[in-house]
Amino acid sequence: MPTTKTIQVPHLGGIKAGYALSNDTYDSSKPTCVLINSMCTTVALYREQFSSAKLTENMNLLAIEPLGHGATSCPTEHFTYWDSAIMAIQVLDALGISKAFALGTSQGGWMVVRMALLAPERIQGLMTLGTSMDYESSDSRAKGCWNPSPILKPFYEKWTSTIPTPDFVIDDVWCGMVGSLGFGSGVTTDMIDFWKNTLKEVYTGDEGRKKARMAVICLLERDGLLLRLGDVKCPVYWLQGTEDVPYGQTVPAEQINLFTSSKEAKLTMVEGGAHYLNATSPIEVGEALLDLVTKYK
Repeated sequence: MPTTKTIQVPHLGGIKAGYALSNDTYDSSKPTCVLINSMCTTVALYREQFSSAKLTENMNLLAIEPLGHGATSCPTEHFTYWDSAIMAIQVLDALGISKAFALGTSQGGWMVVRMALLAPERIQGLMTLGTSMDYESSDSRAKGCWNPSPILKPFYEKWTSTIPTPDFVIDDVWCGMVGSLGFGSGVTTDMIDFWKNTLKEVYTGDEGRKKARMAVICLLERDGLLLRLGDVKCPVYWLQGTEDVPYGQTVPAEQINLFTSSKEAKLTMVEGGAHYLNATSPIEVGEALLDLVTKYK
């Protein structure tokens, strides 16, 4: 896994964006794919993709940590998923990359769709993994999607403070939930320990508390994208695991049909795949990504 670096971009008064680039360098002779990680993870979520010679020989992999995650920081406490999408586009600018494909896991899925809406001339194709294009509406919950509010709102309340919290460290319950919800029945002790240690490094001190709190607020109060999907022009490959707990299979099967202007829009159900699909089904994801990039580069 390449070393995580930061790069300065101008949005929100100056963001330091955390990122990792395959082979630690940009090869302009290859297409590029941006990777946006899931809730409270880091670029390390894409270890399997970065270790795949088949992928890195055929494309640049550029993992970018959204606002509220990893090494990314900014001078303003408040931000939305739209801000993370703008930031990611500006990371492309800063690295001299004119066009890219974009893959997003879970929340990363709706961030990369925002990228395609904001910069349609630059995003060559999308791969969305284990996601939904709606907010947590009553309609989506009726179709088997989760209701995160009862789970997440107590953390939001606990992480709200009117005074600085220099001794804050994110708690074990949150760390365990990230692992169990994301990796499903295949989660191992080593995986749980890795993400527990990673989250405790990222979400520490007053800045760490604010980052975690805002990440939760973004999830709980995000806007849906259903009425915008028809404006996405690039191809969309959506992969969903059959063991995806938060978003299931019904909603993706309906929402893929809303990409009415895309060059190609297809949904693939991955047998046994969990929510963080790129981690639990890396072979299937890698093959689909290579197909997408090869066809539309």
